[in-house]
Amino acid sequence: MHDSCTFPLARGLSVRVFPRLLAALVVATSLSGCVNLPPLENRSVSTAITDTARTTLGRAVAPLVALHPAKSGIYTLRDARIAFDARVVLTQSAQRTLDVQYYIWRNDMTGGLLFEGLRDAADRGVRVRLLLDDNNTSGLDPVLAALDAHPNIEVRLFNPFAIRSWRWLGYLTDFSRLNRRMHSKSFTADNQVTIIGGRNIGDAYFGATNDVLFADLDVMAIGPVVAGVSAEFDRYWASDSSYPVQGLLTPVTDVQSANLRLAAMAMENSPPAKAYIRAVKESSFERELLQGALPFEWAETQIVSDNPDKGLGKATPEGQFTDKLKRAIGEPKDEVDLVSPYFVPTASGVDSLAGMVRRGVKINVLTNAFEATDVAVVHAGYAKRRKALLSAGITLYELKRLAQIPAARRSGSSLGDSTSGSSLHAKTFAVDRERVFIGSFNFDPRSARLNTELGFVIESPALAQQIDDAFKNRVPLNAYEAKLAEDGRVYWLEHKEGALIRHDIEPGTTLWQRFGMYLMSLLPIEWLL
Repeated sequence: MHDSCTFPLARGLSVRVFPRLLAALVVATSLSGCVNLPPLENRSVSTAITDTARTTLGRAVAPLVALHPAKSGIYTLRDARIAFDARVVLTQSAQRTLDVQYYIWRNDMTGGLLFEGLRDAADRGVRVRLLLDDNNTSGLDPVLAALDAHPNIEVRLFNPFAIRSWRWLGYLTDFSRLNRRMHSKSFTADNQVTIIGGRNIGDAYFGATNDVLFADLDVMAIGPVVAGVSAEFDRYWASDSSYPVQGLLTPVTDVQSANLRLAAMAMENSPPAKAYIRAVKESSFERELLQGALPFEWAETQIVSDNPDKGLGKATPEGQFTDKLKRAIGEPKDEVDLVSPYFVPTASGVDSLAGMVRRGVKINVLTNAFEATDVAVVHAGYAKRRKALLSAGITLYELKRLAQIPAARRSGSSLGDSTSGSSLHAKTFAVDRERVFIGSFNFDPRSARLNTELGFVIESPALAQQIDDAFKNRVPLNAYEAKLAEDGRVYWLEHKEGALIRHDIEPGTTLWQRFGMYLMSLLPIEWLL
């Protein structure tokens, strides 16, 4: 699913549906009077543990950090399996604290393994703080309650649903709050090493599924920026949107807890899990990290994050992510290479990008083609602006739905590599071949106005050049390039088996799909996308 969108009421109402909706509203109204969120006055208070220099991770990174004062070490996690291994290594190596924050956490193979990793760390005495957005936790209540019952684990939910079973009723009574979600993602161990980026937790993000594999991008960081991520986690943990699950979820019994552990052990010992873990452990990542041998890119790195008050609609304009990002990235002078799976620029966004082009800035955009996207309504929001973007002189690439590849060769490359997955999910851009943004921010109205976001601005010509090289070499081979004909119609160019093929109809679409996109583009829901 689109990892930053909620479309709870985006359906047409027929005459037959209306009475049912009216009845639902009556039920919701009656329930809203007796189902409320618990008070926050008695929440525990905790902050990041900073005395961690003598931990295993602290000792591993200290010599490297000392050699690069005022800079942070950045290691890009393009490979899906290494991205999973990085989280496993941090979980297993942590000795004092794990602070973990995610929008989506699936209870599938990789999600279950990481849940068990958190529990194992807590058994060793590590303090675990787990903060999840509640939009995608349906079915997880027993698991989260069982984790929270551990004396060293506390679980909180961001903007939770008071009604746990029929969640959609919450949208009818509390839409303004529940429509705002925590899209920020971070995984920090011992206040020494952190991972941020676009990936959620689940098989589709870690190359462990035969279904849609997301081509995504994270970075692991060491050095000064880690303290900034920890400080941001503390702000979210203490925000008025973060509720302890103890007051929300039904406690699990000892029998339920035992059954959950047995199910987790069975999954961990299953042939698919064992095969996946063997493949993950074939890399040298763990050894190189703990021996200080990973080839970090050392660069001045600035954290950009929304104020958690945005989750309640209370953030000031200067506290918004977009404003902070503009100040951190500066004004582009020559070139912008932008990668966004859910690119919905809006009319004002098109005007802003067109203004850059008029100033001489070359803009390249890579987003999902219709055949590769996992949310058609978002593609409709992009498609309605496509002609205006092309007219402004912006280069548009749309990643094709690549053929499924053998599991043994999946890498989850973020920029259209021939071994990448079938749907783009990375969120990054490079400016003037000097600075790079990597994070959770989608270039859409929802990320700008409704959801909270987190990312890094990295002053690294080397990383920026990698993105620029991808646009020059790999992207054209794995994406359609949208063009504008003289008669004003859009057409697409495709490189296939050494030939250049022209498509006058949007590739991978049927007549009914194109008609559906047109209808969706007429709906006044762009602000929700």
